[in-house]
Formats: sequence, C-alpha cells, structure tokens
Amino acid sequence: AQCCTVAFIALFFTRFWLVSALYAAWWFIDREKPSKGGRRIHVLRNSIVWRYMRDYFPITLVKTAELDPRQNYLMGFHPHGVLAAGAFLNFCTEATGFSTLFPGITPHLMMLSLWFRIPFFRDYVMSGGLVPSDKESASYVLQRPEGGNVLAIIVGGAQEALDARPGSYTLLLKNRKGFVRLAMEHGTPLVPIFSFGENDLFEQVRNPKGSWLRQLQHRLQQIMGISLPLFHARGIFQYSFGLIPYRRPVYTVVGKPIPVQRKHRPSKEEVDQVHQKYLNELCKLFEEHKAKYNIPEDKHLEFI
Repeated sequence: AQCCTVAFIALFFTRFWLVSALYAAWWFIDREKPSKGGRRIHVLRNSIVWRYMRDYFPITLVKTAELDPRQNYLMGFHPHGVLAAGAFLNFCTEATGFSTLFPGITPHLMMLSLWFRIPFFRDYVMSGGLVPSDKESASYVLQRPEGGNVLAIIVGGAQEALDARPGSYTLLLKNRKGFVRLAMEHGTPLVPIFSFGENDLFEQVRNPKGSWLRQLQHRLQQIMGISLPLFHARGIFQYSFGLIPYRRPVYTVVGKPIPVQRKHRPSKEEVDQVHQKYLNELCKLFEEHKAKYNIPEDKHLEFI
C-alpha cells in the first residue's frame, strides 16, 4: 500500500507525470465505486498464485448447509487471526472453490475503509470483491433485490488480532452487535463461520491486557484504525524464526443460516436476543466440529 502511494506521488516528478494525472482524474470519477459493490476482476480472483497460497497451508472451505441464491446473507467470520489469511483466500479468490460450493452467490468481504483511499491499491483490493467497512457499502450489498449476495464481516476486527496466537479461542464478540442490527434492518439471515487453525499460523509477542505493549498497540489502533501485532513464525530456509506463516492447515467451516426477521428500527432488546442466538449457534458450530480438527475436548469459545 505504501509503495502504491509513493509511486503515485513520485510519477508526478518524472516524464510519466501524465499517468498519475490521468489516474487522479479517474479516481475522482470512480470515487463512489467501492461503496457500490466494488469492481471484481475474475481473472485476478482465479489466478494460480492463490492456488499455490492455498496449498501452502493448506486452506479448506467446508460447507455444512445449502444457501439459497435467491437470498442475500451476512456472514460473520471468526477469528480474525493475525492476517486473516482464511477470510482473504475463501472470499476474495476462487482458490478454495467458493463459487462451486455456493453456486449463484457472490461473496464480498469488508475491509477497513482507509485502504480504499490509496491510489492503485484501491483497484487491486476491489478486484477480489473487497468493500469498505461502512454502513453504506454494507447496505448496498445486502439490499440487492434478486438476492445472491454474501457480505462477510470479520467481526472481531483489528482489535481481535492482538489476541491471535496458537491455542487461543478468545473472540471479541460480546459487545459487537452492529452486524446483528444490520442484518435485522435488511431481514438478512446470519451465517456463523469458524476458521479452525486461523490463530495457529503465527506466534505473537506476549501482550497481556494492561502491559505497556498492549496499551501502545491499542493507542495506535485508535489513531490509525489498524492494529499492529508483533508476530513471528518461520523463515524461508529455517523453521525457528521469520515472518512467513507456519504451514499449518486451516479449515473454514461455514455454518447454517440463522433466519432474521426484518425490523426497520430494532430495539436494543430485540438486537440482544438475535445476538445471543448467534453466539449460541457459533458455539454449537465450534463444538460440533472441533474434534475433527484436533481441538482438545476441554477447549471452548470464550467471548470478551
């Protein structure tokens, strides 16, 4: 992203200044596109690069229920992990076969709005089906009258990434209810997703709540909107230290839809009721599948 910004500015001081000038004009004309569903490019979504990336871990998308292509859905993805590798590969590429498993359904994944303000990079992230994480963008996807749209939200967000480490099943979800309200306002079924192995791809420097590191990370997140976990894993030619993720399998399990009754202005009590139902279904999904993916019997989801 930084490289794109530097390149955009630097071109103005070269004989290729017209490239940046024309792009700036295009950017202005196209400024509403990210909030209108983006602009996916199927050639990039189907690139062989993503299949190599899938096979490195490997990452597998697991379907447990049918989704009706005549309906829109809001999917909650858990956990964020350090870099949300599972969410990206499953929803922004065809490497794990989303369109084959769920025919007639178009996935969109929400991403921090600030990334759509970066020249060139905005077009790249839109090509995979990413949309800004604001209500306008979400509503555009969910109100498609003929259905067939999925909006995937990594509910725990950047803050949850600070708790991502192997063996952790802590989700930042207890007070995250905006996605439930959004689903109720559009009458959109909620679909819980748990990505087994997502937290196992990196180690993270200890940052318990109250520590100076956690306070610094939290402060930076408030200022920039992104968290900065201090993570490490393996190197290219050795396995002891580096920034390349471990080769550990990830299984992204898509649960069954939870019907949601449409309410134009749902009350706090009504939102709380649907939110609790979502938590229950997510726990049920985790408990039903954890044994298949070598999660110890005494491990359970913890909501904070």
